[in-house]
Amino acid sequence: MALSDLLYPDNPKRKQELINLHQELLDCMSTNFHATNELVEVLNKHLGCTITPIEMRESSTVKENCEIIIQVMSEIQHQVQKIDNDMKEKLEPVLYQKLYDIKEPELEKIAIAQRVFSIILGEATSTAAMVALKLLGSGFLTLTVSKLIGLLATIGASVLGGVSITIIGLGLEMILHAILGAVERSQLLTAVRSYEKHLAEFKAASEKYQRAIHEVTSLVRQQAQ
Repeated sequence: MALSDLLYPDNPKRKQELINLHQELLDCMSTNFHATNELVEVLNKHLGCTITPIEMRESSTVKENCEIIIQVMSEIQHQVQKIDNDMKEKLEPVLYQKLYDIKEPELEKIAIAQRVFSIILGEATSTAAMVALKLLGSGFLTLTVSKLIGLLATIGASVLGGVSITIIGLGLEMILHAILGAVERSQLLTAVRSYEKHLAEFKAASEKYQRAIHEVTSLVRQQAQ
């Protein structure tokens, strides 16, 4: 008897569910890799960062790819925090507070931020100032990146975290063989259901993450026109 028959004896259609879950994860991760690289390009070009773009590795496991994107997200967090620290260090307290005051005119905030970046980079455009303000004032870090890092770590540690991302092309039986070493067969269905819940949360957080990046990159494109 096939492993999938043991796992899903009551409904042959459910045999495809595990593959579908895996494919949804890969699609979502691929989009996140692309969006992250768009943000990295903006940070490197306009804010003087030197973050290395990332690439999804088809020969690696889900966990290893999660670790790749977690690392660059953590670096983005670090760089944005550094920007905030530079602002705080180089501005008078009153001017620094103005950057976060929603009542202050946007043009005045941009002028303040541009002044700081001119000191840091030697020369700075209004685009650099606008990007910095967008990242600092949108809750981008606390509401999107931090949430996504936590979910990526959870997925990487899950029952499917050790599965190669390319194994999907080999069919359901190969996926089951790959993960049976992690849990008892009787626990596998429960583990898959838990994974399904984590994936739903991951997809929702990823959409917010991608929207936040789109806002930044759209701002840059508008300025370039």
